[in-house]
Amino acid sequence: MKKALVVMVLLSLVLSGVFAEGTSEKAPANEKLVVGFAQIGQESGWRGAETTSITFYAAQNLDTIQLHFADAQQKQENQIKAVRSFIQMGVDVIGLAPVVETGWETVLKEAKEAEIPVIFVDRMAKVPEDLYATFIGSDFIDEGQKAAKEMIRLLNGKGKVVMLEGTVGASAAIDRQKGFLDAIAAAPGITVIARQSGDFTRSKGKEVMESFLKSYPEIDGAYADNDDMMLGAIEAMKEAGKKPGTQIKTVSVDGVKGIFEAMVAGEANVTVECNPLLGPQFFQAAADLKAGKTVPKWIKSNEDVYRQETAAADLPTRLY
Repeated sequence: MKKALVVMVLLSLVLSGVFAEGTSEKAPANEKLVVGFAQIGQESGWRGAETTSITFYAAQNLDTIQLHFADAQQKQENQIKAVRSFIQMGVDVIGLAPVVETGWETVLKEAKEAEIPVIFVDRMAKVPEDLYATFIGSDFIDEGQKAAKEMIRLLNGKGKVVMLEGTVGASAAIDRQKGFLDAIAAAPGITVIARQSGDFTRSKGKEVMESFLKSYPEIDGAYADNDDMMLGAIEAMKEAGKKPGTQIKTVSVDGVKGIFEAMVAGEANVTVECNPLLGPQFFQAAADLKAGKTVPKWIKSNEDVYRQETAAADLPTRLY
């Protein structure tokens, strides 16, 4: 249902001319804010919510915004191609959610030479600071630290933990893991017995957890870099005869509705919020950059930690 809703929203935007993938048409100079956005893909409910936030905001502001949107389908080469297309169009600002941290300098230098500012959205890249204008998003290290503290609380400082990691090379995965491992070290009674990438997807999360359960008969806790992987892991636990949320404590990151539903069902314990509704902040920063204003190098989003105990009350308020 959620995926169908996103598809319907995006289709309506295509038909209304809000964004056009692979077109070189542009509004007359200074008439509209013309933005190109290179999205990673749709690997999770969180990613779909971010896409909807950005495209819906543009749809609500047709008189002032023209959005060119590209879905890279989880491939860096597709994102690079999209950025080059935006440069050729002569957009005012480029938005980029980089699928991995490295390999961006060449194309971002091209954007700089074309005097087009670049905004990183929800993920960072390892490039010199002069190649991007600002980063809009979360403190991933802090998210990992919060997750570790919750795991320590759930396990009373003792137990064996497995980690379902995000896409190899992605800044969100790298930083969340660093935060988690640094903070979990405060509990010497907790041992991380296995780590493996689930590529931020539910299906891969299930596969990884199935493998963990076969190799390690005793698992007390599972941490995942995002909720979708944890939802897949919960399926694997149940199929293996385990009781997620009780026998195996769970902590993950994002705050999607699915994990709140799992908490209400007693099958998940904690989610650390990572806010995907960045459309308003993204377009405000883009407008400021076009106007020649200075923007902060890091525009942070407000986030919280949600637990099983309050999930039933929290669920109706979730927007993604």
